[in-house]
Amino acid sequence: MERESRFSRWLRRRSRGGAHASAAQEAARVREDLLLTAAAAGFPLAPAAHPEGYGCSCDRIGCPTPGRHPVSFAWQTQATTDPEQIARWAAGQPSANFITATGRTQDVLDVPVGAGRAALERLEAEGVEVGPVAVCGTDPRTGRMLFFTATRGTPDDEDEWWPCELDCHPETLEDHPGLRWHCRGSYVLVPPARLPGDDSDSAVGWLRAPERPLPDPLTMLEALTDACATHAQEEPDHAAPWPVR
Repeated sequence: MERESRFSRWLRRRSRGGAHASAAQEAARVREDLLLTAAAAGFPLAPAAHPEGYGCSCDRIGCPTPGRHPVSFAWQTQATTDPEQIARWAAGQPSANFITATGRTQDVLDVPVGAGRAALERLEAEGVEVGPVAVCGTDPRTGRMLFFTATRGTPDDEDEWWPCELDCHPETLEDHPGLRWHCRGSYVLVPPARLPGDDSDSAVGWLRAPERPLPDPLTMLEALTDACATHAQEEPDHAAPWPVR
């Protein structure tokens, strides 16, 4: 058999490298498209840390929320819907996750994934308009479902508004295993973020598109709290029907 020439081997390696490069370029394009779609829906974005193995890319020892927090402490002023800025971030930080600041355009009702699936089925069966919905991991013990709703914003009467700290804060999410209401002062990951782990169960993706109109959160609250209560009874070690201090 004629031995393969050095030139032929070089061509074959180059072809394989080109295929890998094309796949990486396509993944980068899809990532940017997803981020720009979220921004076009009005969700202000900012770069976030990303997983490194089962840890976090930040330099915080024992990071309590690996891959789930913003890169900058100024994320609230940094978050933007400007497509050019988001494209620059995406290109310059190719591994970064992104968060969206809540309490401006949208709030987010965040529930265990099992409760979320039950609530979503009930809401759609009852004909209730559901807005964008994202899922963060599918593990029933740790996965979460994010229901994007219209925000209460900043009412003229400040007595009619509450900060996110009255419900939960991003740094203390583990203390609130049931329903979390993310409003002003909080944030959530947006697709296509990655979570610590090495499989598709550790990804953040859309179940219902971000272009959907944002519903009033009160139209969904009963279904979500009922589903969380049922979930807490079935999984008492993992969830509570409402944040508990």
